[in-house]
Amino acid sequence: MYSRIIVPIAMDHLEHGEKVLERAQSLLDESGEIILLNVVEDLNAYAQGYMIVDFPLELIEASRDHAKKTLTDLMEKHGVTNGRVEIRMGGAAGVINNFAEEAEGDLVIIASHRPGLIDYFIGSTASRVASHCKCAVLIDR
Repeated sequence: MYSRIIVPIAMDHLEHGEKVLERAQSLLDESGEIILLNVVEDLNAYAQGYMIVDFPLELIEASRDHAKKTLTDLMEKHGVTNGRVEIRMGGAAGVINNFAEEAEGDLVIIASHRPGLIDYFIGSTASRVASHCKCAVLIDR
C-alpha cells in the first residue's frame, strides 16, 4: 500500500483519469493521500508568434480554473476525502516527475494509450515519466 499517490490527469482524457483514480483508491493506505495533478501546457513563444492576437493570459487562467474545478468534482464524485488537486504549468513529463519528487510521492499512476510508431521516436508522456521518475510508476492502459 502507498501513502502518497500522484495521479496525473489530462482534461482531454478524463475517462481514463476516472479509472486511474479508482485504482489509486484501491492502493492507498488508510491514512494516505491522493494528489490529482493536471499540467497545463505552455504555448511556446514560437507558436505564439504565429497567432493573430496575443495569447491572452485569461485563457491560461480559465484553463487552470476549469481543470481545478473538474478534478475537485471528480474527487467528490469518487468520495476521495483524503486528497487534493494541483495544477501546474509546463511540459507534462518533466512537471510530473518534478512534482512527484517535490511532493514526496511514493507512487505515480498514469494512464497511457497504446504506443504508435511516433512514440518510438519521441516517447509518450507515460514512458518519459516511467523512465525518469524517482518513485514507483504504474502505467494503466
